[in-house]
Amino acid sequence: MCKKITDVLLKMRDEKHANFSAKLMPTIDPKTVLGIKTPLLRKYAAEIYGTEAATEFMQALPHNFFEENNLHAFLIERINNFDNCIEALEKFLPYVDNWATCDSMRPKVFKRNLDKLEVKAKEWIKSTEAYTVRFGIEMFMVYFLDENFSSEHTEFISKIHSDEYYVKMMIAWYFATALAKQYYKTMPYLENNVLDIWTHNKTIQKAVESYRITKEQKEYLKTLKR
Repeated sequence: MCKKITDVLLKMRDEKHANFSAKLMPTIDPKTVLGIKTPLLRKYAAEIYGTEAATEFMQALPHNFFEENNLHAFLIERINNFDNCIEALEKFLPYVDNWATCDSMRPKVFKRNLDKLEVKAKEWIKSTEAYTVRFGIEMFMVYFLDENFSSEHTEFISKIHSDEYYVKMMIAWYFATALAKQYYKTMPYLENNVLDIWTHNKTIQKAVESYRITKEQKEYLKTLKR
């Protein structure tokens, strides 16, 4: 049954799109990219979710193709029980090997369980797996920068030290988004040079590119570049 799903994906292969997509993901082998567009994969996930074939597919780790990982992510998104979703996610996260798969997972059940999600996200950012850390930071960026914001979150994210490019990039993305949503509470991290130089400057770059930050704020941010 698991092979049947892979066979379907192989028939959906789009070589032109595969060549384009592979260039965006330097961490994975281009030969593993089939070029299936995300809307088609999400549609297929909806069609097979809950079937015996899908269950078997999710147990067959690691996968061989980039799109198999994305399909796995989209199946996890559809799990409507928080504990079951977390169980499936934690089995899958160690096998995530690229930013695109990592950033594509948005389980709907998370919005209804923010207290539990906060606890899990704190655990994920302590992981030794780069994309598990990235995913944890992303959860704080997506779900905890508006009415659920806490300065505690920015504090412990500022203390994450990693040489992994995709972790550092997510930290910069988090702080740039925090500047857009919690400007005055986030600014001290840049004014006081809390972040490493690369992450500090990347945060400013991404913030300056944001349409959610005012012209005056952008001009001040440029003066803080190190």
